[in-house]
Amino acid sequence: MKKQIDLQLLAAIGGGVLFNFLFWVDWLALNLLLYSIFIIALLLLDKDIVKSRKFFWFGAAHLLAGTLVVINNSALSIVSWYISLALFVGFAHYQLLRSIFTALLAFFLQMVTAPFNLIKRALNARFGNFSLKPILKPIKYIIIPIIALTLFSVLYRIANPVFDGYLSQISSQIANFFDAIFSFLFADLSLIRFLHIIFGIIVTAAILIKHQNNSLEKIELGFKEQLIRSRKKKSSFHVVYDIVAIFAGNLLTRKTALKTENVIGIISFTALNLLLLFLNCIDIVKLWLPQPAGTILVNYSEELHGGTNALIISIIMAMLVILYFFNGNLNFYSKNKTIRLLAYIWIIQNAFLVLSVLLRDYYYIDVNGLTYKRIGVLVFLLLCTIGLITVYIKVAQRKTFFYLCKTNGIIWYILLLATSFVNWDVFIASYNINHRNRIALDVEHLMELSDKTLPLIDENRAILEKYAYSSSAELSENIIEPKPTDSIKIDTTQIPFDKNKFILERQRRQIEKFNKLIDRRIDRFNEKWGEGSWLSWNYNDWRTHLYLKARNKTEQQ
Repeated sequence: MKKQIDLQLLAAIGGGVLFNFLFWVDWLALNLLLYSIFIIALLLLDKDIVKSRKFFWFGAAHLLAGTLVVINNSALSIVSWYISLALFVGFAHYQLLRSIFTALLAFFLQMVTAPFNLIKRALNARFGNFSLKPILKPIKYIIIPIIALTLFSVLYRIANPVFDGYLSQISSQIANFFDAIFSFLFADLSLIRFLHIIFGIIVTAAILIKHQNNSLEKIELGFKEQLIRSRKKKSSFHVVYDIVAIFAGNLLTRKTALKTENVIGIISFTALNLLLLFLNCIDIVKLWLPQPAGTILVNYSEELHGGTNALIISIIMAMLVILYFFNGNLNFYSKNKTIRLLAYIWIIQNAFLVLSVLLRDYYYIDVNGLTYKRIGVLVFLLLCTIGLITVYIKVAQRKTFFYLCKTNGIIWYILLLATSFVNWDVFIASYNINHRNRIALDVEHLMELSDKTLPLIDENRAILEKYAYSSSAELSENIIEPKPTDSIKIDTTQIPFDKNKFILERQRRQIEKFNKLIDRRIDRFNEKWGEGSWLSWNYNDWRTHLYLKARNKTEQQ
């Protein structure tokens, strides 16, 4: 056992050194995949970890997320990598867990307790006759006071500017002192890089060394996916129950409690259905039915945001109300067919609300093109649809709230990985350029996308130039002929104002500004590509580099 502890400690230290090598000066790309391979290999070699199907599934998912970072290198793929890492580590060490959210919490606990677990392992480790215990033992007496001192120092700095000034000077002197010591002892190792290595050791320790506390697994094992009829105790009554009891009096404490709760539920769902029906009828008249000729269409942006907000509120209300009424013995009440039917109707109405928002988003995209927010609305609508389906299953099959969390969590994670396959920047730019004759092409938005779109933008310069000055050209239609001022007398009869010439000059300057902006972005990309090492390699940047390289050769010829 002692040998295993020593090996894990050495692996954590080695992982910290590797972490520093991979991430010290390079941006996130191939280095994330290499670190994933490293930690998966170490966990595979750990004999204390059961190599179950769950271990291999989430290990493969994390490896896939690392591969997608190398291919797409988007912010979404990097977020997927972090979440996949947390889930893989959480399920690897606590394989009795069933929910995505509990696994994320388990990884958080791993990270929080990692420094303490690392010191504990280091105290018990022996390398031959040498032990770190005499050196590290005093640290445990000062680590908590240091953390407390740091937290309160930050608070006091925010509260008092004078204290902030003094503390900044003191902190600077302390940092310079330790930096001088490191420069003297280790010529090639700065204090910041040393702290980066320590951080890498802590992260690797959180991944490899399990926190020996199975409370989270025991707690989750108490959560069931199937509802079971039980006798309510007074101590189990909750806040909502007490609120209902104010109006229902002592009816809820009698044998007719289920009957009363059923009646209250029927009234509640009837009222909510009528309210949502009114909203959906407005959408049918204004959105779904053909409008008279000459009618001005809705304000897409305002309508889309308003519909999305209504959808969020409606879905949350649906979840809360259904969870309240269908999370107890009312599921087993023999006369609950009416309330079930009303709940199903409300779920269907919410599904129609999802379709209405989807239609608004479609109209908005059809007129103005794609953006991340409009794609985000589509993803949100998909999540809402999945949520409504699982809520229906919860009511129909008497499932628990834990079932909803578990099922939706795994679906959301799969959807996160699936969306990471798409290079969204290129997809948005390509769609908008290809549909430029139908939509209002926003060149400014295209220029805000990442460098992955540079080949596409450069190839379509001639096309985009026509749209680069469109807004300024429209504004120039309202140009007023200049008038003489009090300070400078202008003889307008001698210098006639040529409106068309003025418009053409503005357009020329706008096109010139547009081309200079593209050229500056290309120069910045080439500088960035030259600064990065092979650890920063990713497919999309490499493809952009090859395109620009071939373009330069063509221009030189």
